[in-house]
Amino acid sequence: MSNQESGAYTVSGKSFTAVAVNMASKAGEWMKSKLGQATDVQIKTTPHDLVTEVDKGTELLIRKLIHTYFPTHAILGEEGVEPGAEASRKALEEMRNEEYVWIIDPIDGTTNFIHGLPFYSVSIALAHRGEVIVGVVYDPARDELFVAEKGKGAYVHGKRMSVSGEERLADSLIATGFPTDRERVLPEALRQITAVAPQVRNIRSAGSAALHLAYVAAGRLSGFWEANLNAWDIAAGMLLVREAGGAVTDIDGKPYDLHVRDVAATNGRIHEALIEALK
Repeated sequence: MSNQESGAYTVSGKSFTAVAVNMASKAGEWMKSKLGQATDVQIKTTPHDLVTEVDKGTELLIRKLIHTYFPTHAILGEEGVEPGAEASRKALEEMRNEEYVWIIDPIDGTTNFIHGLPFYSVSIALAHRGEVIVGVVYDPARDELFVAEKGKGAYVHGKRMSVSGEERLADSLIATGFPTDRERVLPEALRQITAVAPQVRNIRSAGSAALHLAYVAAGRLSGFWEANLNAWDIAAGMLLVREAGGAVTDIDGKPYDLHVRDVAATNGRIHEALIEALK
């Protein structure tokens, strides 16, 4: 019987999920010790798109662990890719023929991290032939670990998660994010907020797409949408939402894949209504 048939994705006795959890936890503890101490802030694409030595150091830590456990696996990490949407697309395309690809965002919520605002996360996903099979999002500030394995559900604090029960947009708490691209993407995002806000209970924007997705999975948010994200922002959180019973598509309602940059994730019940509002 193969590993897939037995329901466990394992390699040489090591569980992919256990390794992902271990990496996220080690990275998170290190990040937490540096919170608010990031004096080495650098600008990536715009003055709103930032990176620190902590981002780079955290990714290096995760990369070393992956190489130790799975030396043949490919790695797609935010700090290993040139800034900008085109570079992200190209990096993803180059990984197309790899059997296993780890997709990592060392700090999702760098701006929060720099300002000492404790809403940031480490996001680690593993894709097998282009399909995400493991997703881990770790929030060091609250010591909350969100874990999903394809076909096995999603968990936080070891308890099974399920999405919220809202049936109508009017009863829904929705999150979004403000894009770093202020010239091209921000005006459209503001139009979307103007369209959605009157139809929902309220909108939140806390500054970490990965954590917003984890919160949809945990039933704390009814939905989330954001434009111009990268694979490493979405991959782990997407699996959390799906395994918790929710829906994830692009903002036109088309199926999610790793190339999707404009994402919508909900409890499933309000999905069509949110997509309609965004149109």
